[in-house]
Amino acid sequence: MNFLAHIYLSGNNDLLKIGNFMADGIRGNDYLNFPEEVKKGILLHRYIDTFTDANSIYRQSKHRLHEKYGHYSGVIMDIVYDHFLAKNWNTYSDEKLEDYAANFYKLLQDNFEILTVKTQKMLPYMIGRNWLVSYASLEGLEMILFQMDYRTKHRANMQEAIVEVKLFYREIEEEFTLFFEELILHSKEKLSQL
Repeated sequence: MNFLAHIYLSGNNDLLKIGNFMADGIRGNDYLNFPEEVKKGILLHRYIDTFTDANSIYRQSKHRLHEKYGHYSGVIMDIVYDHFLAKNWNTYSDEKLEDYAANFYKLLQDNFEILTVKTQKMLPYMIGRNWLVSYASLEGLEMILFQMDYRTKHRANMQEAIVEVKLFYREIEEEFTLFFEELILHSKEKLSQL
């Protein structure tokens, strides 16, 4: 799962959201250097990633891209699944996606000092291009895939995956819906243990 799902699965705990959001850049035991609730967010993020990678529904979606994109098929599918979350946001939240995103950006700005340097540098781009909202459209999805490809020095031409996404759009959306229901339940259970 990508940014939007990680934030959403953190519930209403602001510091947990921050930890879950920026966890990819935090290696090993470095998470211990953060406030308690941020630590929980980082651990939840790691749990979500492990659950996702092992899930048969997610693997089925990802497999459609594997031959052409190899290792990057998982990166692409994480972003595509965020697209379906954003597109169907009103199924999962009573708050408008635009408001949810604006509140989260403000949360990051208000807690800038506890963000990793990588997150601090990324923040202006994320806000400027309104990544969380742009996930909702196919045009936004393609833009984000292009930006991800740029970050990987164009090793995979990730933006080209939009062709496969459109080809299998209905199937991937159905898989996302089934998978995300499972992930919500498992994430809530994990949160109660943290």
